[in-house]
Amino acid sequence: MGIQGMELCAMAVVVLLFIAVLKQFGILEPMSMEDSSDSELELSTVRHQPEGLDQLQAQTKFTKKELQSLYRGFKNECPTGLVDEDTFKLIYSQFFPQGDSTTYAHFLFNAFDADGNGAICFEDFVVGLSILLRGTVHEKLKWAFNLYDINKDGYITKEEMLAIMKSIYDMMGRHTYPILREDAPLEHVERFFQKMDRNQDGVVTIDEFLETCQKDENIMSSMQLFENVI
Repeated sequence: MGIQGMELCAMAVVVLLFIAVLKQFGILEPMSMEDSSDSELELSTVRHQPEGLDQLQAQTKFTKKELQSLYRGFKNECPTGLVDEDTFKLIYSQFFPQGDSTTYAHFLFNAFDADGNGAICFEDFVVGLSILLRGTVHEKLKWAFNLYDINKDGYITKEEMLAIMKSIYDMMGRHTYPILREDAPLEHVERFFQKMDRNQDGVVTIDEFLETCQKDENIMSSMQLFENVI
């Protein structure tokens, strides 16, 4: 799998890998005609009880039946109703046994753990998934910016972007074609900043990120790839 142009299309990498993992582990189930028409989620076997179905429907762009199907898959894989970081890393390590996915999984986990409490609950899961799959371009790009902004200070630094790129390279770089050189992640970061850092102050703001991405045809195309996943 090649990742040429990853400095501008890493959002596609993020979503492709995450959706692949969800499908591999059965969290995204096909919708069934036998889905229950009950108006509430089943809560009896979990320790963490999610918000009511109506509230989740209002917070996301999923229908009630889609939420029920997602919840069944989530509950099957996460009986306690919560996914901690170690479990999240374990999922990725099984999916990418030839690479080291630990750091990438850490960054992605933090992006989904919206309240920073060290666990992904069903609400975190479906709100993030709704943005990635059915959000507006603006919402998806803000989510991507949040992933890259590791310390959540409102800026992407070269150090932060390099950490993200290295984590993707560590996970899959040895299996790309052509094989990436050791300095490839740094080259990606330099190209990223040449395009994104409009005022050349050494950091990328959310406004710079949004403006540049929305003018790039490749990025805009990548935003449409995942709308019909479920």
